[in-house]
Amino acid sequence: MPASILVVDDDPLVNDFLYAILSESKFEVQRAYSGEEALERIGEHEFDLVISDVKMGGMDGLELLDRVRKAAPDTVVIIITAFGQIGDAVRSMKAGAFEYLVKPVGADATEAVVSRALEFRRLKVENRMLREAVGRRFAADQLIGQSAQMKRVFEMIDAVTSSRATVLITGESGTGKELVARAIHYRGPRREGPFEAINCAALPETLFESELFGHEKGAFTNAIRQRKGLFESASDGTLLLDEISEIPPALQAKLLRVLQEREIQRLGSDKRVPIDVRVIATTNRHIPTEIAAGNFREDLFYRINVVNIDLPPLRDRPADIPSLTEHFLRRYCTENGRPLRRVSDAVVRLFEQYSWPGNIRELENFIERAVVVASAELLTPDDFPRELVTGGPRPKTNTVEPGMSIHEMEKHLILATLEAEGNNQTKAADRLGISSRTLRNKLHEYGLRGPTAANEADPPKPSIETVSAE
Repeated sequence: MPASILVVDDDPLVNDFLYAILSESKFEVQRAYSGEEALERIGEHEFDLVISDVKMGGMDGLELLDRVRKAAPDTVVIIITAFGQIGDAVRSMKAGAFEYLVKPVGADATEAVVSRALEFRRLKVENRMLREAVGRRFAADQLIGQSAQMKRVFEMIDAVTSSRATVLITGESGTGKELVARAIHYRGPRREGPFEAINCAALPETLFESELFGHEKGAFTNAIRQRKGLFESASDGTLLLDEISEIPPALQAKLLRVLQEREIQRLGSDKRVPIDVRVIATTNRHIPTEIAAGNFREDLFYRINVVNIDLPPLRDRPADIPSLTEHFLRRYCTENGRPLRRVSDAVVRLFEQYSWPGNIRELENFIERAVVVASAELLTPDDFPRELVTGGPRPKTNTVEPGMSIHEMEKHLILATLEAEGNNQTKAADRLGISSRTLRNKLHEYGLRGPTAANEADPPKPSIETVSAE
């Protein structure tokens, strides 16, 4: 995307000259003839660079510089001064201007200073984003596991990082889907670009389009300035659409068009803006079931499901619980200034038996709570929430006992598979190797509740090849 520059000078000749040479260089240029007008434009539009005369009627360039630094800290300012007024230029540099130009302004000198200023801004924004990334818990360091399931997940992450393919990360809540998305971003060639994320389940439907695509001033009530959407903000980086299955159906067609054409259109604008963004999506739903229910577009599913990484629930990877426990103990003991804790054998047994409905997030919360409330170095069951102690081992609904009939064994197997798949009939049928219709007939035969509307027909199976960690 071309850099956006605002030229501010009350001398029409200088203003016209700068506008002409910068426009020829393919920059997006706007201009103002006073400091007051410049502030209005800055309130409406995000500029990469402001070039301002220091001597103007009303608000001068030094005051404008101060106001710009407060309103738009990432915007770089170049000051123009007349020959013999170098003192003003020095004061502007001390006040935070990047550079100054001396009148009469030449084309070559202007282009050279503008080029350096824009490179400075790029590095400034990049360093800020890197500091923010370091301040956050770095995702790649949080992916822990030695189980066969997690090894396949790691292999998939390594396989997709260097590509620009859209990735769909599936799995139950709390399994670490966002951590996988961040690992893909920070290990790939876009690591120096931004990582933007939006929780589609938490955003009101009326704000979706503005958040994703941006808007122009006046596009709707309270749109008092231009605003870039997340697709533009994530340019040269990654955009995470968390819980994409929650996007309202009316917006799914617009999202599909953006992914196909790689350009967006802000609300209130007829201009199309090209984007270069890697899109990663997550969901805890079974999208083919949502398609069958009419809640999700099949063509959008094919577009986002180029590569699928499926995260196993914690109950299916008990081998990883000890290493995860040790990791969270180290982290929260350090963060809370506690001596390093360890868990008793009784706690280990409870961890092995517990079903972990909240997955890794629940384990993390249990550990953090125990570290904070416990007074002894050895953590016992009394230091953990009551549900860990009372939850006990999961009932063995698939137990086969001598003397059972084939019919009873079949029923136990079907019900156990349904339980393991969270009562999702489509997933259970796939796992059993039967059709959804056959499964529904069996449930009817057992006198259990019939299918929901979402399961009235077998959902279409995606034709695009996917890779699962199961």
